[in-house]
Amino acid sequence: MGNNKVNWGSQSVRSVTAALLMPVKALSRLLRVMLLMSLLATSGCAWLDTRQRQIIYRPTTGMPADFPGLRAGDERYFLPAPQANLSTTPSTTEANQAQRIEVWWLPHADPLAPTLLYLHGTFRNLFDNIHKINALRAAGFAVLAVDYRGWGLSTPITPSERSIVQDADLAWGELKRRAPTFSQRVIYGHSMGSGVAVDLASRLEGRADYGGLVLESAFTSFTEVASEAGFLARVLVSLNDERFASINKIARVNAPLLMLHGNLDSTIPLLLGKRLFDAAQAPKQWVVIEGGHHSDLQEVDEAAYQAALARFKAQWLTGP
Repeated sequence: MGNNKVNWGSQSVRSVTAALLMPVKALSRLLRVMLLMSLLATSGCAWLDTRQRQIIYRPTTGMPADFPGLRAGDERYFLPAPQANLSTTPSTTEANQAQRIEVWWLPHADPLAPTLLYLHGTFRNLFDNIHKINALRAAGFAVLAVDYRGWGLSTPITPSERSIVQDADLAWGELKRRAPTFSQRVIYGHSMGSGVAVDLASRLEGRADYGGLVLESAFTSFTEVASEAGFLARVLVSLNDERFASINKIARVNAPLLMLHGNLDSTIPLLLGKRLFDAAQAPKQWVVIEGGHHSDLQEVDEAAYQAALARFKAQWLTGP
């Protein structure tokens, strides 16, 4: 998710919220389109389902030509992914091709550093998120990062909540291999990735499977994001089953929680992040980055961002 201006016809759309917003002058035309989509939805149109998920997730495939590469000692590799249940309505091509996800293993110079599972949001893939990943490493974490199918060099399917959750589960298995001590495992999610992280954490046992959960620019559910975004967003969400309803799962998370949010976030309003935080169990910490938008917290106030992560690490993530 991001906070750029909206353009449904280009890859500059960087968030589910932005993808759901349009200029007022286009309202009449879009209402007619939405009516048609609604009629198609009632008939179980597979094309509509795929198109909706493309609009919501906007996955970015490929690797930028100018990507400088990772650091010496870092690893990039692929893990096989299941072919079944890729999405609500997988295409013939998706159903028949071998599936894979790309993961990055980015160790820390300190062999006792905790390891963070990095779950990104919509639009940007790992290559586009390298600056945020580096900020997390600078805060003292080794990082295992994953590109869900549909992003980067992972299998180019039209993703769904189901396929994204499957890929996070695969990455979790790899995290356990890389970080055998549960107290050194951290689940991290940014934007849409916060929904992925909460889903994963809610199915695990805090302080037995993992040591902590970090959420950045998080939301309660796609439905509530759409409610804040306006009528057209609500219509789009009503026509599909993609929810990432963290608000229904966060109370099952029983590990230390850190949540960071920018006070100027126009993609995910601050109030949605705070609502999720209020529903969570203690121990928990809420950090607002003044001047922060949706994806720039590590840059707007680097000192506050790094300090929040350092405090969390020192207080809750014990050594072997």
